[in-house]
Formats: sequence, C-alpha cells, structure tokens
Amino acid sequence: MGDLQRGERLQIMLSHDELAALDEWRFTKRMPSRAAAIRELLKRGLVAEGFGLADSGSKSKDFGIIPNGKDATGNSEA
Repeated sequence: MGDLQRGERLQIMLSHDELAALDEWRFTKRMPSRAAAIRELLKRGLVAEGFGLADSGSKSKDFGIIPNGKDATGNSEA
C-alpha cells in the first residue's frame, strides 16, 4: 500500500439517503472507494470552514473552544 500512514479507524453510521448521496457524489467524481470519498469530503468541509490539516503532533486541546491553559470549567490549569 505504499507510504500511507492511516493508523486510526473511524466508524460512522449513515442513513440510506446519506449513503445514496455519498455514492452518487463518489461515482460522479470517480473516487476509488467510499473511504476515499469521505476523506475528500471531510477535507473539503474543513477547508470551507477555514481549517487546514492539523500539524503532526497537534493535540486535541489545541482545537477546543476553551482557550489553552484553561480547564473545562474555564479555570486556569495547574
């Protein structure tokens, strides 16, 4: 499979209509698989919202709505 580094698996559930829309888009864009189509749509959605790909080593807390250095209650972390 080459140099692909996809170490995480994400499982999602879709309605029949969502799956039909995904497959229609996938075939129109000639995507090789549903997984490839979902990755492309996710990337496009993030870019459309002003987000790029996360830098390697980024942590989930770097993307939260609470400012860095604060805990879930908004208090400074020790």
